[in-house]
Order: sequence, then C-alpha cells, then structure tokens
Amino acid sequence: MVSKNKKTFYVLIACAYVVGIEVFLRMNNGTFFYEASKYLVIVFIIMGLVSNSFKNQALIYVVYLLLLIPGIFVAVTDMGFETNIKRAIAFNLSGPICLGISAVFCYKRSIRFKQLKIVLLAFLLPLVSMLVYLFLYTPDLASVITGTESNFATSGGFGPNQVATVLGIGIFVLTVKFFMYKTSFSTRVLDLVLLGLFAFRAIITFSRGGVITAMIMIICFLVLYYWKVNFRTKVRLKKYLLIFLGLMVFTWIFSSIQTGGFIDKRYANEDAAGREKEDVTTGRTDLIAFELNEFIDHPFLGIGVGKVKEVRLDETGVAAASHNEMSRIVAEHGLLGIFAFLILLITPLVFRLHNKSNLLFYSFYLFWLLTINHSAMRIAAPGFIYALCLLNITYEKPQNKVNKTALSV
Repeated sequence: MVSKNKKTFYVLIACAYVVGIEVFLRMNNGTFFYEASKYLVIVFIIMGLVSNSFKNQALIYVVYLLLLIPGIFVAVTDMGFETNIKRAIAFNLSGPICLGISAVFCYKRSIRFKQLKIVLLAFLLPLVSMLVYLFLYTPDLASVITGTESNFATSGGFGPNQVATVLGIGIFVLTVKFFMYKTSFSTRVLDLVLLGLFAFRAIITFSRGGVITAMIMIICFLVLYYWKVNFRTKVRLKKYLLIFLGLMVFTWIFSSIQTGGFIDKRYANEDAAGREKEDVTTGRTDLIAFELNEFIDHPFLGIGVGKVKEVRLDETGVAAASHNEMSRIVAEHGLLGIFAFLILLITPLVFRLHNKSNLLFYSFYLFWLLTINHSAMRIAAPGFIYALCLLNITYEKPQNKVNKTALSV
C-alpha cells in the first residue's frame, strides 16, 4: 500500500514532467490537441484527489472555480455563429481550471524537501530534450537575426514567449541545483554548462518576459536562502555566486556577439536602427486598455469566456489574443473575475503567514504572477507552479542542513 505522502509525490512528479515537456510537444505537433498537456495535468491531479482527498481549507479554490462558471453562460448566449464556442471556452478556461484543481490538491499538503528536489528534476529533464532540439533545429543565427523582435527561428519555429518561459524554468531549476544540492564536482560542472546553454537559448529567443522572470525568481531564492543559512554556508554561497555571475556575464557577452548586438538593443528597448521604441510592452498596453474598457462596459458578468478576441476583431479589425490574464479575467468575468483573481492573489500570502517552510515560495508565486502578465495562461506551467507554493515542506536532519527554525523566518 502506497502512503499518502508518496501518492502526493508521484502525482507531482507526473505533473511536473508534463509541464516541462508541454512546449516541446507543441512545437513538434506531438499532442492530440493543443491543450492536451493541461488536461493531462488535470487528470493526474484528479487521480490524486480521488485517492488522497484534500484539505477543507482548499475549498477557497473551489469557490474560485465556481466564480468562472457564469462567464461560460454569458459566452454561450452572446457569441457569434462563426465562433467555435467549445474551442473558445476550452482554450481560455483550461489554464485557470488547471490552476484551480492543482491548488486544491497542493494546499497545505506535505512533502519532504528531497522529494521536492526530484519534482524540480522532473521539470528539468524534458527541458534538456528541448534544449538539444533547439540547437539542432536553429539555422545559422546571422541569417535569421535581422532585428530586435521576438524570433521564431531561434525558438524552434514556435512561439518565443512560451519557449523563453519554459527555458526560464530550466534556468531556475539548475540555479537551485547548483547552489543547494550536494553533488560531485563533475555534476556541478555539468550543471553550469547546462545553465549557460539554457540562458543562451532563452536570451536569443528575443522574448524578454521569460528571461526577466527567471532572473527575479533566482534573486528571490538566493536572498531567502542566504538569509536562512548559517555563516559557513554563507561563505560557500558567496564563492558560488561569483562563479554564477561570471557565467551569466559570459553568456550575455556571447549572446551579444552571436546576435550582432541586436540583443543589447532589444533589452534597451530599441529597434534595429538603435531608436528607442515608444512602447516597452510591444503592444500589450493597448490590449490591456481594451480589456479594461470592456470591463467598464460590462462590469457585472463581463463579456463572456473567450469573447475578448472576437470583440477586439469586430471593433478594431485585429484578432489579437490577450497577453495578460489579469485584464482578461476582469473583461470576461466582470466583478466575479475580480473576486476570483483576488482569491489567487491573496490566499498564498495568507498561507505564507502561517507556514514559512517552503524556501521556494516567493519564486513560485512570482513566476505565476509575472508569467500571467506577459504570456497569460497559454501553458500549464504558471498554474501548476502556483500550486507548488502552497505545499508544506518538511526537512530531514535540520541540524545538519538548513536550520529548521531559521526556515520559519
């Protein structure tokens, strides 16, 4: 008979692997349908809930899911005949539902830290496969990098935003592994090589969101980890930090040379000619403003799930998908959407006040918050990783590793 702790562990490993491989499968048409990975995560989570129940306090996330339902009825009654209602609803709600169900499962559920390390490894392994594919797929960089826009050719022919986002996960996991895990010298060198390669591939997608998010996650992790460990470990961390920073500087310089300096202009918000761009958000501000205007016009129930793209096409002639989950949920669900988002925003912070065991809490939480602002919930990663910040982490032999009392800071 498998214990409840191990059931939780196995479910998280399965979901982490699916999340890690999702974009790789999409870019190779390796799934039955586009949202298959999100549904697979949902299936695994439901299996875990059936065999392992959940905490009563997690019902707050059931409320979150229920708040999304009225928007479906609004959409069904108001969508045009030319719209594939089933597809529009599934595309726009699969991410939020994946998040809600994952949060119900993970809320206050306990796993050991060494198990969490294996879950992180489950994220990483399929991403290594994608990394290899990107090097094999990408043609000569000089022939495909001619400007400062996000580059599909350097992203495996797929969306640079999504590719950079998951490569950012790989960067973060390898950083945690480099600083925290006790490994052999050869393994540590391999981690550094992979870290440099992940960073290089993420940078040359020319999609800034995933790279910046990864850097913020790493900063949060390093600050919290440094704060909690003893003096001897602090000295070791400083040495590792110099190596890490040296690698990052080298990777950036190498990326700049390989892109002919275009990557420097990209992060300086300049075009290929070196002129400063007026909009640092590359059009996202206009999309957010449009969605907020729709909320003002339809404040109570919103315009309906999946309706934003259709309304934008009718009013502007541009069928642009939303990049921002916050403005989308407000426009499509109205006040109910605001309440739903507040549940997501506040609940983990309240949980953190009473349970400070998760060393990676802020990294996971900020990954979700930042990713839904530049890439919405197009992939399963932000929803599932959000749920990971709700876990209760237990540490074995705290006197020999990280002081358990200190981890409660």
